[in-house]
Amino acid sequence: MRDALQELAGNNAAAVGISPDTPDKQKKFDEKFKLGFPLLSDPDHRIAEAYGTWGEKKMYGKTFMGIVRSSFLIDENGIVRRTWYKISPKNTVPELLKAMD
Repeated sequence: MRDALQELAGNNAAAVGISPDTPDKQKKFDEKFKLGFPLLSDPDHRIAEAYGTWGEKKMYGKTFMGIVRSSFLIDENGIVRRTWYKISPKNTVPELLKAMD
């Protein structure tokens, strides 16, 4: 998303990230990767659960609860226009731009 911010702005779109990390952890992450867009903290998973992005995951044979990488196209009125669950980072921007055409 960071690398596509100008292209998104040219399409009247903005990026916002949300994770269960604390604001301090998010600030360090932002400073390290120079994201250039807001990160919102959801430590109790309330927003993630409402959007269906908090779920069971498996890694190295272990099952745990965590964030399902997802993206949402939300219009200026707060209406969710498109959803992408389990989307890879490399496909996020192309899928978003295609949906905005």
